[in-house]
Amino acid sequence: MLVPMALRGGGLISFRDFIPRTFEFLLKKEPYSPRSLGKDCIAGLTVGVVALPLAMAFSIAAGGSPAQGLYTAILAGFFISLLGGSRYQIGGPTGAFVVIIFGVISRHGMEGLVMATLLAGIMLVIMGFSGLGRLVKFIPYPVTAGFTAGIALIIFSQQIKDFFGLTIEAASPEFIAIWAGYLKAMPGFRGAALGIGLGTIGVILLVRRFIPRIPGPVAGVAAATALCAALGLPVDTIGSRFGGIPQSLPRLALPVFHWNLIRDVLQDSFTIALLAAIESLLSAVVADGMTGDRHKANMELVGQGVGNMAAALFGGIPATGAIARTATNIKAGAVSPVAGIIHALTLVLFILFLAPLASAIPLASLSAVLIVVAWDMSNVQRFIRILFRSPKSDALVLVTTFALTVLVDLTFAVEAGVILAVFLFMRRMVEVAGVKQEESGLVPDLVSGSRSGTDERPRHNGHIEVYEIAGPFFFGVADSLQNTILQAARKPHAFVLRMRDVPAIDSTGLSALESFISQCKRNKITLILSEIKERPYKVLVKSGLVEEIGASNIKDTLEAAIAAAETSLPAANSAL
Repeated sequence: MLVPMALRGGGLISFRDFIPRTFEFLLKKEPYSPRSLGKDCIAGLTVGVVALPLAMAFSIAAGGSPAQGLYTAILAGFFISLLGGSRYQIGGPTGAFVVIIFGVISRHGMEGLVMATLLAGIMLVIMGFSGLGRLVKFIPYPVTAGFTAGIALIIFSQQIKDFFGLTIEAASPEFIAIWAGYLKAMPGFRGAALGIGLGTIGVILLVRRFIPRIPGPVAGVAAATALCAALGLPVDTIGSRFGGIPQSLPRLALPVFHWNLIRDVLQDSFTIALLAAIESLLSAVVADGMTGDRHKANMELVGQGVGNMAAALFGGIPATGAIARTATNIKAGAVSPVAGIIHALTLVLFILFLAPLASAIPLASLSAVLIVVAWDMSNVQRFIRILFRSPKSDALVLVTTFALTVLVDLTFAVEAGVILAVFLFMRRMVEVAGVKQEESGLVPDLVSGSRSGTDERPRHNGHIEVYEIAGPFFFGVADSLQNTILQAARKPHAFVLRMRDVPAIDSTGLSALESFISQCKRNKITLILSEIKERPYKVLVKSGLVEEIGASNIKDTLEAAIAAAETSLPAANSAL
């Protein structure tokens, strides 16, 4: 039985939307057997092995430690699977956050990152319980494609230092400045690091091509580590730079709340929350497409929020749903969210028993893994398709978001891209919507715009003008109403305003209609509305405009409206 809560995001929300998918299995609402547990164990172990190098690589690229990446994959991955709304989602550090984390750490230090992650988790929980999960999907596709490609380019840029073994004291977070630093330091590159990086990429591509069942990043990092250890190559490793990985689980460390710090990182927190919501729901949609399942968007945001808060409280970094790891989870045969929980436990076992092995991993191999990730994220074919085969407005949004992400700031890029897309959408709406005059007799079909779709309309007196509003009556159409009627060649004795194709009306539309009613009264013109749909009619009733127009002047059909208009004409004119 559906228990309604509210009508948000274009659909009915029920309490079932807030039951985590894991709980549905525990409550036996979905079948789960020992065989299912066996499949989840295999999938969880597989994804855990895949997540191991990625978690460390993303954290290092963002300016954190490899341990922070592992802690995040464990804590966030556990809670996202336990409390999320997707059956197959795998949570953890992702490339999308590298740019944001790097910027927050450079401006506010690790304390600022912890606070920003904690606040973002709170925002995600609020977004989920507010029913906003369904609204995130309305962010325009060119915006997400633009900032994803921009993030990919920045991730690639940040890997050049370790990939070439360059000696740079403090790399600039600015795109142009960081490349200027690379060019200056490039003569001192180390051939061993470059060779390990190229070799890692080669192994990843070969494994993908010929042995797709084996995770490419794991094979590449393992081969590079073994080669460096066997030959004693002079390259930087996790151990030489970070001192290895602690062989213990993280401890709870409550942040110190400073209002000034909260204020400083609030915008970054919003960016983290928005990006986590977009990427996690996009990953869940991809999982649905691969399996035929259907995720719970709002509960997924709640799970993401709890996962990020847990990671922050134990010194981790931001996390979200990881598309590649989620796809690996599905291909490995996962049945339920238990696979995600086992993936987190696999990483726990690694920290407790195999952490010393990670100290020997060369940083050049991790940078190579991220270069491959950046290429996958960029989706060059999609970028080119939107740029050259989509409407010019979409291409403009794509290029603007991409350029601002790379050259300015991700937060500003997303905001500017969404705002630009909204303005372009409004322009399109105004183009398809508007106010059109109807003539007596045969009139053009307002949908097709041609006389091939004509239909018979009742002829009416020449002192009656009939206009039709096509599309939503919002602020973009209000001005069109005023201009169309004010520019009429003569002032009629009666106006009939058809609203059969008006699905909704906003406050600006109400204001324009109210102004038009007043104008008609001043000029002693009778105004009659016809064929109003239920939703806009309720808005007119609530606003008091029905009373002002007069209930008798609102008709269900055009014929009745014209008949009422003719009745209101002076006797001399009605005989014409």
